[in-house]
Amino acid sequence: MDQGPSSASETPYHRPVMVDQVVEIFAAIPDGLVVDATFGGGGHSRALLRASPDRSVLALDRDPDAAAQVPEDPRLRFVVANFADLEQVVQDLMAEASGDGATRRADGGAVDGVLFDLGASSHQLDDAGRGFSYRRSGPLDMRMGPDATRSAADLVDRLPSGELARIIRRYGEERFASRIAAAIVGHRPFATTEELADVIAGAVPAAARRRRHPARKVFQALRIAVNDELSALERGLEAAIRRTRPGGRIVVIAYHSLEDRIVKRRFAAGASDCECPPDFPVCTCGRAAELRLLARKGLRPSPEEVAGNPRSRSAILRAVEVLGPSPDLGGDAA
Repeated sequence: MDQGPSSASETPYHRPVMVDQVVEIFAAIPDGLVVDATFGGGGHSRALLRASPDRSVLALDRDPDAAAQVPEDPRLRFVVANFADLEQVVQDLMAEASGDGATRRADGGAVDGVLFDLGASSHQLDDAGRGFSYRRSGPLDMRMGPDATRSAADLVDRLPSGELARIIRRYGEERFASRIAAAIVGHRPFATTEELADVIAGAVPAAARRRRHPARKVFQALRIAVNDELSALERGLEAAIRRTRPGGRIVVIAYHSLEDRIVKRRFAAGASDCECPPDFPVCTCGRAAELRLLARKGLRPSPEEVAGNPRSRSAILRAVEVLGPSPDLGGDAA
C-alpha cells in the first residue's frame, strides 16, 4: 500500500518535517542530484528518492550517529560533514570522478538542489546523554558532532558572566539574560542539564515560568553557540547558491527567528534586481537577480502535521529557484 512520502519516510531516529512540501518543490528536478545537507534520520532523503527513480542524493550530517540510518540505495552517498563545509564536500566528491550514479555529472560540479532542515534532530533531543534537553537529566554536552570544539559545560563553567549574558541574549533572545548569567556563575560548576535548568528557573520571576520552561531559550542559546550554528548557516547558504545550477532549487526549514532571519534576508537579497534610483532612465548598476522566490511568505506545516508532530509547530519553509548565471566551478572555494 502506498503510504505517501510523509509516512514512508518516518524513522524512530527522527521524524522529518514538511516532507510533502519538500517533495513537491523538488518535483521540478526529478532526475537531478539533490544535497540533503542535514540528513538526520534520512526521512527527507528517503522521500526524495522514493518520489523519483532517476534522482540521486548526496547526504551530509555532522553527527556520526546518523550513518546508522543510511538506507541501502546506490543512489545515495553519505558523508559525515558540517554543511558549513558544503562547498568543499561537493568539490571533493566531484573530483573523485568515480562514475557512480551519485557523483557522475556532465557539467563538472553543479548540483540540482540543496535541502537544509535546521536545528537538532529528534534523536539528539531525546537522547539524554547528548545533553540537548532541559527536560532530561544528562551531561552538559550539546555538541552535534566531533567538529564542535567546546561543550555546553565549557561555556557555563568557564565564561565570565557578561559573555554568558551576551550569548543568552543574542542566541536565545532572553530578556532575563543578565540575571540568568549571574545565577549560573554563582552556582557553577554544573554536572547535569537538570542542575542547570533548575538554576535558570530560579533566576527568573515566577510569572515568566508560567507559560514555558524558562530554560528553553537558554538551552537554545547554548546549543547555537556550541555548534556555531548561525555562522555555519551563512556559509552553507552561500555554498548552496554557488553550487546549484540555474533552474535548481534550494529549500530551508528553520525553527526559530534567528535562523529564519538569515535565510529570509539572503533569499530576498538574491531575488533583488536593479538597485538604481527610480528616476534613472537606464540601469547603471548592472545587478540582476540570482534567485527567484518560490515561497515568498514562507510555508508552515499543516494543522494536521502539528497535531501529529508538535515539534513541527515552529517550522517555516523558504525556497528559491537559482536563476544563474552558472557558477564558476573550476577554481577553489572562496
